[in-house]
Amino acid sequence: MSGNIFTALIVSVLALTVIFLVLGILIGVIKALVLLLPYKEVMVPQKTRQTPAPDAEEEEHAVAIHAAIAIHSGKMPHQIQITNINSL
Repeated sequence: MSGNIFTALIVSVLALTVIFLVLGILIGVIKALVLLLPYKEVMVPQKTRQTPAPDAEEEEHAVAIHAAIAIHSGKMPHQIQITNINSL
């Protein structure tokens, strides 16, 4: 019985030794890679400014203008294409 406990303790110590040895090797490899191959941040070119998306009120105004022009010209709304709306 005591032989089994002694064998179990030896196996446990060997397993822990192997685990910590592998972890130590991994830490060493990572530190070596950090020294040999440092991280270099790639500069990304700045994007051009984008116009903000129109809010709900501006969309409602565009729809109202589209409907008014369609009614005034006597055409169906899908026949009209509004490309630009400028405020006065």
